[in-house]
Amino acid sequence: MSELQLFTRLLASLGVGLLLGLERERHPAAKAGVRTFALVALLGTLSGMLSQYAASPWVIPAGIVALAAMMAMAYRQVRPDEDPGTTSTVALLICYALGAAIWFGAQQVAVVVALAVAGLLYFKAELDGVTRHLSRRDWMSLFQFAVVSFVVLPVLPDTGLGPMGALNPYRIWLMVALISGLGFVGYLVLRLLGQRRALPLIGLLGGLVSSTAVTLAYARHARSDRAAANASLVVVLTANAVVLAKLAALTALVAPGLLRDLLPLLGGGLVAGLPVPLLLWRRIGEQPETPSLEVSNPSEMRVALGFAALYAGMLLAVGWLHQAAGVSGVYAIALLSGLTDIDAIALSAFHLANAGSLAPQEAARAIMLAYLASICLKFSITWGVAGWGFARQAALGYASVLAGIGAGLLALR
Repeated sequence: MSELQLFTRLLASLGVGLLLGLERERHPAAKAGVRTFALVALLGTLSGMLSQYAASPWVIPAGIVALAAMMAMAYRQVRPDEDPGTTSTVALLICYALGAAIWFGAQQVAVVVALAVAGLLYFKAELDGVTRHLSRRDWMSLFQFAVVSFVVLPVLPDTGLGPMGALNPYRIWLMVALISGLGFVGYLVLRLLGQRRALPLIGLLGGLVSSTAVTLAYARHARSDRAAANASLVVVLTANAVVLAKLAALTALVAPGLLRDLLPLLGGGLVAGLPVPLLLWRRIGEQPETPSLEVSNPSEMRVALGFAALYAGMLLAVGWLHQAAGVSGVYAIALLSGLTDIDAIALSAFHLANAGSLAPQEAARAIMLAYLASICLKFSITWGVAGWGFARQAALGYASVLAGIGAGLLALR
C-alpha cells in the first residue's frame, strides 16, 4: 500500500470520528467528545493496520476490550440521576469498529454507517416520540408484518401457480411488502406530526397512504367549515398529484423498462398539477386546523392480506381478459380498478410487461386509464360530500394534472 492510500484511509477515519464526536459534544454529560471520538477512530484504523501487518487477528478485539474497560472506568462514579453513558459507550465502540473497517477498504460503507449513527444520536427526541405516538396495535401490526416479510417471504415458492401460472406467491407478497412499506412511511410520519403541520406535507404523506381517504376526510372538512375550503383543496390536490410520484417510484423499482413510456406522462402530470395546490397554499394566511385522517395502518396484517387478495385477483382477471379480449380487456379492467385501488392494476400491468405479454405503451395506457378513473372517483367524492362549489375548484386542479399527462403523451409521439 502506498503512503497516499495510507493517509487517505487515516483522513477518512479522522472524518468519521469528528462527525460522531461533534454530535456527542452537544451533550455535557458525555465523557467522550470530538477529540476522543477522532482518536478512537484513528485507533481502530491503526489496529486494523497492525492486525494485518502482524498477521494477528487478536489486535482488533484487544482494542475493543481495552476501550470498553476505559469507558466503564470513566462512568463508574456516575450518580443515579446522571446519564449512565450507555449510548456514548456504544457509539464509541462503533466508531472504533468503523475505523478498523476503513483500514480494510470499506470507506464508503463506514461513512454511510457513520451518517446513520449520527442521525440516530441527533434525533433522539424525535425517535422517543415514536413510542408515544404509535399505539400498541401499530407496533403489533408492524412486528407481524416484519415476521411475514422477512421470515416467511424467503421460503415462499418463486414459481407460477394457478390458472395460466399467474399466481406467484413470492412475487405477490414482495409487491405487498413494497406497497405496504411505502404506505407505512407516510402513516408513521403522519402519526408523529400529529396531522397539524404544513398542509402540502399532509397531502404528500396522505397520498402515500390513501389519496381516496384524504379526499373524503378533507371534503367533509370543507363541507363543515367553508372558511377552510382552500386549505382542504391544498391537501386534496397535493395527495392526488403525489399518486403520480408514487407510481413513478413503483415503476423504477418493479419495471424500470417502462420508465421511458411512463415517466413523461407521470412527470407531465406532476409538473402541471403541483403548482395549483402550492399557489393556493401561499394564499392561505394563518395555518388552519386540519381534521384527523381516518386511515388504517398499511402494515396491519388485515390490510396487507386484503391487498394481497386484491392483487392476486387482479392478476387472474387481467391475465384472463388479456387472453379473451386482448389489450382492450386490460384497458377495461384498468378503468374498473382505478375506482378501487390503482396500485393493484399498476403492479399487474408491470407483471404483464415484464413477462412480454403487454407492450410498454399498452401497459402505460392501462395505468393512465386507471389513474383517470381514480380522478373521476375523487371528483365524485368532492361533489357529493362538499358540494358543487368545492368540486368545481378541485376540478381545476384535476384538469391541470390531466393537461400535463396529455402534454407528456404528445411528447412521446
